[in-house]
Amino acid sequence: MEQSHETVIEVRNLTAGYHGAVVLDRLNFDVQSGEVFVILGGSGCGKSTLLKHMIGLYPPMDGAVRFRGQDIVTSWGEERLAILRQFGVMYQQGALFGSMNVLDNVRLPLVEFTKLPDSATELIARMKLGLVGLAAFAEHMPEELSGGMKKRAAIARAMALDPSILFLDEPSAGLDPITSAELDRLVLHLSRDLGITFVIVTHELPSIFAIADRVIMLDKRTRGIIAEGDPARLRDESKHPWVHQFFHREAAAIGAGPGTEAES
Repeated sequence: MEQSHETVIEVRNLTAGYHGAVVLDRLNFDVQSGEVFVILGGSGCGKSTLLKHMIGLYPPMDGAVRFRGQDIVTSWGEERLAILRQFGVMYQQGALFGSMNVLDNVRLPLVEFTKLPDSATELIARMKLGLVGLAAFAEHMPEELSGGMKKRAAIARAMALDPSILFLDEPSAGLDPITSAELDRLVLHLSRDLGITFVIVTHELPSIFAIADRVIMLDKRTRGIIAEGDPARLRDESKHPWVHQFFHREAAAIGAGPGTEAES
């Protein structure tokens, strides 16, 4: 499925942090419909902080996050709920409820946020599990699943309400290379065949090159975006020392000072 190039998320002059300490300073970027958009950078640069602000989990210190023109920060009541229902989120550890089997974990958003009968919520949940290759594991408990299967189940639950955007926080964390590659293929299938937009936080280079249509790279020294664009082009053409070090897995020079310019 081709990307429509419609802007679905606009981040404008976003400043974010905790307890008065700024982590991200005046970020500006867009996410286009149907693309796999990756937020990358080194440890502590604010990747997960940015994702949490994009989904409305925390209010920013300043700036705006808009979904199809509607401000997530200032929306309220039914308007805000309508926006948030367009978002599906998979957190780093999957966050499945250990007391429920896989099917009931996926059904949970449908039970909580719709008035569908049990037969319908079960049918939808089984369909979502089929999309991620877990149809045969519906009655299993989370503890019986491998790490990669837990991630797939969490993605199925994130898709339960048919969101237009899926946010994945470090989906490959803790997975072996083969399982990680299988998860990458799933993301590409859901994006290309179903047209789902993805916003993914990761620092795993193989996954970045396998799935990303476009990336932004954050850096904790500038508290901002130091590069944006196609990851292969940034790897091969970037002159920014930090960008080069990241994509080529090179250690930083001792005493290297911070840079100032962002690339695109």
